[in-house]
Amino acid sequence: MDLQILIAGCIRNNQRDQKFLYEKYYGYCLKTVFRYIYHYDKAVDVVNDGFVKVFRNFEKFQFRDIENLEMVLMGWMRMIMINTAIDHLRKNNFLPEIGDISETTWAQEDKSQASDQVLMYKELVKQIKKLPPSYRTVFNLYVIDGLTHQEIANLLGISVGTSKSNLSKARVILQKIVKNNDREVSDVCSM
Repeated sequence: MDLQILIAGCIRNNQRDQKFLYEKYYGYCLKTVFRYIYHYDKAVDVVNDGFVKVFRNFEKFQFRDIENLEMVLMGWMRMIMINTAIDHLRKNNFLPEIGDISETTWAQEDKSQASDQVLMYKELVKQIKKLPPSYRTVFNLYVIDGLTHQEIANLLGISVGTSKSNLSKARVILQKIVKNNDREVSDVCSM
């Protein structure tokens, strides 16, 4: 289906078009949210809340470059999902939520990605999950989602310095996790 027509249908609240868009981008949105909300059932709820916001605000979606329409749409939806996830975390005082993402979600991965990329992404998410919530959130926003420290500060209600500090501490912790994993693999291989 042509994406412009699909978007126009969503703006008109056409349920068939909304359902099609939801099904097409559900896996992408769930993986985005899961980097912030690690409890599968809660992540699903956040994604559904995010899609409600997407459909309510579609008339505000603007694009100029039709060739890159899907990338622009996915970026717009990603920010809505991130904001929805952060709102959820704020309501729960950024308490860590532990859980696993279902294997069916990974199976919904974009067919253009190689299996080693999917595996690396899964491993990255697993390691990021070990970070304290404030470090994890800043790491995700800066490294994975590409926000600036100023944007992160505005979004989270923290200072730019705190954002930079949390990112630095997250990187140190992740480096230690990677070194420990490397040692474990070396120990196993030397047996």
